[in-house]
Amino acid sequence: MISSGLLLSDTTRMTNFNNLSIEEFNIKNLATSTNSYIKSTNNTETNSTEYNDLLVNNLSMQTAESGVYRVEVFDGLTMDELAEKLNRSLKNDIAGKGYTIASKCLELGVDPYVATAIILHETGCGQSSCSHIARTCYNFGGQKGSGCGAYQRFASVDDGLNGMISNLYRNFYSKGLTTVETIAPRYAESPTWPAKINGYVARIRAA
Repeated sequence: MISSGLLLSDTTRMTNFNNLSIEEFNIKNLATSTNSYIKSTNNTETNSTEYNDLLVNNLSMQTAESGVYRVEVFDGLTMDELAEKLNRSLKNDIAGKGYTIASKCLELGVDPYVATAIILHETGCGQSSCSHIARTCYNFGGQKGSGCGAYQRFASVDDGLNGMISNLYRNFYSKGLTTVETIAPRYAESPTWPAKINGYVARIRAA
């Protein structure tokens, strides 16, 4: 589950928070729920209607002892920390693309560990080299289409990664298929696919 948190210095006032843009905290569209709320340090819930433009679900505000802003976007990690964690599992043609993957996943509400695991499994990019369609057509999810034989061709590595995550959202997450086990029947025929993806997820999380 995607969770988010915000640590602010005690000099920040709730009345000023509404004027802060989402770009200032390096988050984009963390959630689209209109039932989100902001919890202050005294655990008082404030109706988030006036903050809907932030698109942040369950954003908690706490006082940072250091007085330094810290935004936790997923699994207790900041965006930079999440990107670096993903980068530790990304090699070859997608090395260093953790930020691209994390940003798109958080924008659409897709689990970045699961998306990265599928990318690694479907392309082999975490091993000795990426697959042929990944290297030549920037297709990182085995998406069917045209331009690369029976597969879709993308214009760049970033386009291919964003396309894969968008497909994962459009055909699975938006339909309520948000776990490896529920994604598996529609994504792959192999009965061992869920175990392999979960194995990648565990390694990514522990990296």
